[in-house]
Amino acid sequence: MSAQHVETAGDGPLIPRPECTPAALRAACAVVAPQLLAAYDQAKDYALAEAVEYGSIKPVHAYLNHWAALIEIERHPGMAKAYHHAEYLAHVATAPDEARTHLTTASGIYRGAAKAVRTA
Repeated sequence: MSAQHVETAGDGPLIPRPECTPAALRAACAVVAPQLLAAYDQAKDYALAEAVEYGSIKPVHAYLNHWAALIEIERHPGMAKAYHHAEYLAHVATAPDEARTHLTTASGIYRGAAKAVRTA
């Protein structure tokens, strides 16, 4: 999986951290990962449909938290490159242990991004 990113000097964030709202996350996604916009919109629609079906806003909270973490990764070019590289290596791995190693790397990056967003 490859990702295109806006270029910036250094390893700092490309954009400020967006608010955890659908509109702010979508706007940030359009800047740092426009190739993910269709997936973002699909996830939003699915979360809203689940919220209506189950009479709960938990699916909306889950979608917002997940996309806030993904945008946090994409805001940092070095982090995004490492995350996508680990995902790619897990996908092409020929042995379960090899895939597990790369998935552990990717999930560690994701958990770190999720924590950064939660504690911001």
